[in-house]
Amino acid sequence: MLLLVDFGSQTAHLIARRLRALGASVEIVTPEEAYEVASSKKPKGIVFSGGPQSVYADGAPTVDTRIFELAIPILAICYGFQLVSYLLEGEVVGGKKEYGPATLQLENGTWDIAKGVKDASTVWMSHGDVIEALPKGFSILGTTEHVPFAFAEDRKRKIIGVLFHPEVEHTECGENILQNFMDYCGITPENIKIDIEKIVDTIKETVKEAYVIGAVSGGVDSTVAGALMAKAIGDHFIPVYVENGLMRESNRVHVEKVFKHFGVKADIVDCEEEMLERLKGATDPEAKRKIIGKFYIDIFEREMVRHVKAGKDIAFLMQGTIYSDVIESKGTKHADKIKSHHNVGGLPEEMKLTLLEPLREFYKDEVRHIGIALGLPDDFVWKQVFPGPGYAVRIRGEVTMERLAKVKQADAILLEELGKAMDMKKIYMSFPIMSGADSVAVKGDGRFFGEVIALRIVESRDVMTATWSRLPYDVLQRISSRIVNEVPEISRVVYDISTKPPATMEWE
Repeated sequence: MLLLVDFGSQTAHLIARRLRALGASVEIVTPEEAYEVASSKKPKGIVFSGGPQSVYADGAPTVDTRIFELAIPILAICYGFQLVSYLLEGEVVGGKKEYGPATLQLENGTWDIAKGVKDASTVWMSHGDVIEALPKGFSILGTTEHVPFAFAEDRKRKIIGVLFHPEVEHTECGENILQNFMDYCGITPENIKIDIEKIVDTIKETVKEAYVIGAVSGGVDSTVAGALMAKAIGDHFIPVYVENGLMRESNRVHVEKVFKHFGVKADIVDCEEEMLERLKGATDPEAKRKIIGKFYIDIFEREMVRHVKAGKDIAFLMQGTIYSDVIESKGTKHADKIKSHHNVGGLPEEMKLTLLEPLREFYKDEVRHIGIALGLPDDFVWKQVFPGPGYAVRIRGEVTMERLAKVKQADAILLEELGKAMDMKKIYMSFPIMSGADSVAVKGDGRFFGEVIALRIVESRDVMTATWSRLPYDVLQRISSRIVNEVPEISRVVYDISTKPPATMEWE
């Protein structure tokens, strides 16, 4: 068993997932309980996750230093490495931030932890402090342009430190480091797979004879979650699709088609005018998300009452929450909140429903594999994700009928041109943003002042990190020309080339 100490990292759960995929059993604990658990259970290795705080911050999470005396190998990642350096009397300096890709240059090193790691490979950084002096006993294994101690080891105390994130997909040799650490710990890999039947059986045991009302958006997450519910309880599952005008037009068709395949009829609620009325005047991203979340709850309350009157005992509400939603909404004790997700945050007490989230512990790529195993069409399972709040978070500022029409038209152009030019499986997400910024242009020999549309096209596997798609220039040119010429009152198109981190997937 490996013990994972979670210091509030956005990727703590991802570290566990990567290690489990390599065949390790992993238990996640808080820093406060780490020493007691480690001393009693005697794991073969310990992993310190990253975290959002500085080691110098008031209330920053820490561990009992006796954990270093247990002679258990430790892999310390990012904040975990900074904390180790701080506690063992190295020097950590705040305010030196670095986010995104960096190039790792290997020094003379060994202990086999660097086996298979290429010199000058890309690693992914996300930190606000750096280590200026290593504690006594440590030696350097690797550096980057801005970080002198990016990769280090203390052989005597069996501690490895990495300031980058080996768990994210964009660190080229990250899996090698995790595998090497497991090998050093003497862990024999086990074949650990997602047990779909166990998920289905858990749903059956939980729900029994009750009915479940489900929030489905036509996206992959809610559809796969709904498919699990339909497989488990059949027509005791009532999927509800809210046609609020903020979703892609194809979503309604997908919902009706998919659930018909499982022998379940979806409820369609048309409410576009009411949705826009509620959003009227709202410009703050968090305010918009909360308005939309509250509106969804109101809709489900109405649907619940309607079905209860028809004699159905509705005791649960299903949502398609996945782990990236949870962690961005401050899902663990020491984590920071990034943004509110409409399907993370509980239910009003008056609803008296129990929340069911069958995909809460899974990442996007795992959700897709579950969908394929359930028999969902391949083209649907690999379709682009779409946020629950829909186009509302792709319109900076107020959502009006006019701006909503423009972003939908631009989105249709973008999808059409990308579909012609490339394999869409390579793109995780693509969308236009009504930026809220105006710029001057020339149309018909006259001066024109109109809104700027930004394009966000990214590649990712698990949402925790992402990089922008290197599209051919002629494809970008066609997309830009069509949007400027076909979408009313748009002055120009710009391309977002930000990685995650530091940027998030969406602009809001």
